Amino acid sequence: MGMTMTQKILASHAGLETVKAGQLIQAKLDLVLGNDITSPVAIKEFKKLGDSEVFDKDKIAIVPDHFTPNKDIKAAEQCKFIREFAQQKEITNFFDIGEMGIEHVLIPEKGLVVAGDVVIGADSHTCTYGALGAFSTGIGSTDMGAGMATGECWFKVPSALKFVLKNEPAKWISGKDVILHIIGLIGVDGALYKSMEFTGDGLKYLSMDSRFTMANMAIEAGAKNGIFPVDEKTVEYMKEHSTREYKVYEPDEDAEYDEVYEIDLSVLRPTVAFPHLPENTKTVDEAGEVKINQVVIGSCTNGRLEDLRVAASILRGKKVAKYVRTIVFPGTQKIYLQAMEEGLLKDFIEAGAIVSTPTCGPCLGGHMGILAAGERAVSTTNRNFVGRMGHVESEVYLASPAVAAASALTGVITDPELV
Repeated sequence: MGMTMTQKILASHAGLETVKAGQLIQAKLDLVLGNDITSPVAIKEFKKLGDSEVFDKDKIAIVPDHFTPNKDIKAAEQCKFIREFAQQKEITNFFDIGEMGIEHVLIPEKGLVVAGDVVIGADSHTCTYGALGAFSTGIGSTDMGAGMATGECWFKVPSALKFVLKNEPAKWISGKDVILHIIGLIGVDGALYKSMEFTGDGLKYLSMDSRFTMANMAIEAGAKNGIFPVDEKTVEYMKEHSTREYKVYEPDEDAEYDEVYEIDLSVLRPTVAFPHLPENTKTVDEAGEVKINQVVIGSCTNGRLEDLRVAASILRGKKVAKYVRTIVFPGTQKIYLQAMEEGLLKDFIEAGAIVSTPTCGPCLGGHMGILAAGERAVSTTNRNFVGRMGHVESEVYLASPAVAAASALTGVITDPELV
């Protein structure tokens, strides 16, 4: 039996001719990633191994993004701890205030991941880089610590689900709508410890930003990773952002998949995940009159330039509804600067929104956008669990930047076609 894309990448990095689902392997790593919440624990575990040198100063990335700019003394102490470690170990890819961005937007932008890589990160949304044809997955801080020391990690080879995307989506349909539709279809455990592999002629209609969004949310279906084939768009992105050599892996014709799903992109409607699970999806036509108090546009899921352009195109020349707080978070400093140069930030501010420095803050209920009891937010983030963005009696509705921007204008969940 042949191998999937993911299985081929893992076999290569394990030094094996073939692997099969369920097999335990030890694989070499191309990048080990951590942030300001997970890195302190990983560093403590690393030091238990004798506090030796890291396996490769260029293959570790530490990005303080969750509670930065520091929200309190504890956050400041955590960042000081990882900053001192990065200085001591001469970590090349430490991105502090001024350089920093939301890690899963920043890492591809910096060219630190290319097709064929194996990447682990002490953050569940590390699966984002599958958009580039890499195997990337979230791990615990202990594994991060061991990875920094050895440059290796053990994996159980995942089986796979195949998603065949067909036809051209309508104007306001983005990768966020596609992945929410899929999670609504298979459930939050529908891909548990499996690889979600996307293919089909519909891929040519999905931008790299949409693909990053979809790979980012593979974990919300329980997946070990999400992965896209390498096509012209992928190669163009890698050539623009990286000087590293990449390697293309393609699935064998007789690769085995647990299930194959066909998704007709042309019939999809803007989709919203209602509280309190990403699988609780409805189209905007089914949403009803849901009044909201806050809109968040940004995060590692939808803080890229395309996302900001879409939101700005809807908000431009209009005003957000009274009493609806609208907060925009560009994914990186580079995106922030380009959005400023294109006039997008002016569009947001004149519409009555605010624009923040890149941070994960509101997504995890950390800071800069916390919800009070009884409040509702439409958010372009990736999770809407109980208490995810604040009080346990608040509610989070996940949506695309287009739906989020349209909803900001009306104060209720709104189809972007109607504004």
